[in-house]
Amino acid sequence: MDENNKLVLVYTTYPSASAAQSVAELLVKDRLAACVNVLPAMTAVYEWDGQLQKDDEAVCIVKTRAGLSEQVMAAIKDHHPYDTPALLVLPVMASGEDYTAWVLQQTKSS
Repeated sequence: MDENNKLVLVYTTYPSASAAQSVAELLVKDRLAACVNVLPAMTAVYEWDGQLQKDDEAVCIVKTRAGLSEQVMAAIKDHHPYDTPALLVLPVMASGEDYTAWVLQQTKSS
């Protein structure tokens, strides 16, 4: 399979499920993602500006192809409320043939 067509997951977080969902809808509508899972409730513990922080966040898991990962990250960054959003592209080691075909079809240029 062409490297650009290999599936990847893009992981990011948002301060609320509604903020995550609006970006998820944009990514799917623009065919940058086949599907985005929004997990509405988690707690993030991290250090920022020398202070320990604990915040409620929502997680987005974006299902797309490797060739679109840079565009996906740019779109997320353009519409993200954080100065430094978490943007992680994770390789998919294996996926079902039918599911892979569906992701590739959904992310194809119209």
